[in-house]
Amino acid sequence: MSENKNRTWVLVGVAALLIVLFVQLATSTHRNSLTWDEDDHIFAGFMSLKHGDFGLNPEHPPLVKMLAALPLLPLHLQEPSLPGDFFKYDAFHSGKDFIFHNNVGHDEIIFRARIAASLLTMVLALLVFMAAQEMFGTGAAFIALALMVSDPNVLAHGAVVGTDMGLSCFMFASIYAFYRYVKAPSVGRLVVVGVAGGLALASKHTAIVILPMLVLLAICEVVRNRNGNSSGKVEKEGVTISRGKRAARLAVAIVAMSIIAIAILWAFYGFRYQAREAGLQLNPTMPEYLQQLSRPREAHILAAVAHWHLFPESYIYGLADVRIMSDFYTSYIFGKIYPHGVWFYFPAAFVIKSTLAFLILLGLAIWAIATRKLTAWREILFLTVPPIFHLLVAMSAGMNIGLRHILPMYMFLYILIAGASINLIRKNRRWLYAVVVLIAFQAVSSARTYPAYLAYENELWGGPANTYKYLSDSNSDWGQQLHDTKRYLDQHGIKNCWFIYFAQGVVDFRDYGIPCKPLPTMDTMWMREVDQAPPAIDGPVLISAGDLSGFEFGAGPLNPYEQFKQLRPSAVIDYGVFVFNGHFDLPLASALGHLQNAKNLLAAKQLPEALSEAQQSVALAPDAVEPNAVLGDVLTALQRPQEARHSYETALHLAETIEPEFQISRAADLKAKLAK
Repeated sequence: MSENKNRTWVLVGVAALLIVLFVQLATSTHRNSLTWDEDDHIFAGFMSLKHGDFGLNPEHPPLVKMLAALPLLPLHLQEPSLPGDFFKYDAFHSGKDFIFHNNVGHDEIIFRARIAASLLTMVLALLVFMAAQEMFGTGAAFIALALMVSDPNVLAHGAVVGTDMGLSCFMFASIYAFYRYVKAPSVGRLVVVGVAGGLALASKHTAIVILPMLVLLAICEVVRNRNGNSSGKVEKEGVTISRGKRAARLAVAIVAMSIIAIAILWAFYGFRYQAREAGLQLNPTMPEYLQQLSRPREAHILAAVAHWHLFPESYIYGLADVRIMSDFYTSYIFGKIYPHGVWFYFPAAFVIKSTLAFLILLGLAIWAIATRKLTAWREILFLTVPPIFHLLVAMSAGMNIGLRHILPMYMFLYILIAGASINLIRKNRRWLYAVVVLIAFQAVSSARTYPAYLAYENELWGGPANTYKYLSDSNSDWGQQLHDTKRYLDQHGIKNCWFIYFAQGVVDFRDYGIPCKPLPTMDTMWMREVDQAPPAIDGPVLISAGDLSGFEFGAGPLNPYEQFKQLRPSAVIDYGVFVFNGHFDLPLASALGHLQNAKNLLAAKQLPEALSEAQQSVALAPDAVEPNAVLGDVLTALQRPQEARHSYETALHLAETIEPEFQISRAADLKAKLAK
């Protein structure tokens, strides 16, 4: 009877914490506007479900996107036409139309999709509890679950239609399932590992790191000598098994798991190689896109994989896209912009964005292991090898755009912390008070950031009000502040304003009723949008944290909005939109509007008009590389080679003398044009 009563209280406690998690996710998703990638993901998921089209967003596998789109099917939504442009343009332009210009309000579409995506966070929370309970007992399970439920980084991404929580869920599920398999091998447990691994592969391309994780853990199982002897044998369920035989069994098991996982991945693509349905093709084609890889060996490998149809076409294409994009990302850390990835980015982001309570408890866990107060070595290895390996891979990948890329680490560390904490509590009850106080402190620290969890930064660095000083992109600003920005403008009666909005191009702030005029950003230019502005404007000027940092444009004079870094804003909205009043000279921003118009006109073969726009761009920003380079392109098209050469030479000189480390690829392109 007592056992049943205890089980009831455990179920009640777990249910209460899961309800708290869900309420936080659901309420914050109402307050936050669409983030950078979500319209792309939602539309791609809808088209994958309805038409089997996996070519709109191949840079991510389809599982999370399809799950998010499931509750949209009953709405009978209108489908925008597909222009057949570059696949990213098609996905973002059509995705924006799909969400904001449909027969159902955009808030309902976004809320339905986010709630569906948040189910993976709920499943993950339950898995964390179950794993901690199996490894260290019920007390540890509640500590781990409480840490996860109150972690602002989980709350920031837990209801976003993105791939990071999906990867976190199924990567953790795969490792936990393998832990259960090595404890008590069976066909059923082997299949579970394979299925979990397949779901991870179908969630995000980064899931390919699970295979080396399993191999490392298998090696640890073979080498670990807890039950071994000098003859190199281990005892399993009363039967002595040589290490060689155990290694062979684990190797065969991992191969079998991998085959199951790959079959699951193929299932999500309908067991079809072609990315798109009949009559449509990827743009650019697979061979054309592989040529853009900077590493010929990787291009050769992926071409061979495609030739033999070892994986679905869309999946291979996505792997190529991940590698291509990693070459173009700059890094922003501690307020400095780097033209490439830096090895210390993720360790630094981890220290800045993890709660102080979490960091203290993690330090406590490391101390407990070092002093052998925690000696459950199998559990320790399964909870440390995957996150350490994942961190090392992330540090070498060069894609420094957010802590979310190492989010799966946290799930393992919650349980490690819980295991160490419960062991200390069993030895001395006074540890219980310290653990409870720290978890309560984390909950309060997180709640104070609501609903802007994305911008969370711990108190050691000044809290979320200072995140933008140290980190950018999805660490602080993903364009999620439009609801509160609209509320601020309404409250202050502001109708005439300018907005430098981080997600403009993929999301249009005017769809949220914001009356401001847009100023050019790197992303609006990437989306080929023309945002014209005079060389001098009067505020209020709103600028997103992502654009205030300038990490996409580059350092110093490359950033048209560099002057705002030195000014004090009159208001800050959700830690991510800064309001400035006054008169501002923005000649480079004005030049960018003419520059983009010149590019569009050149593409349309309207050469006299393109020439006029390019010349205006150069007149406004004579010391900028791109206006001079585009003027050279227009003059070349007009068959005026000598004038074009002068423009190219000017652009090359500027590229080699003004922040040259940020303009290496542009300089190489200009040299190639001059060599013709």
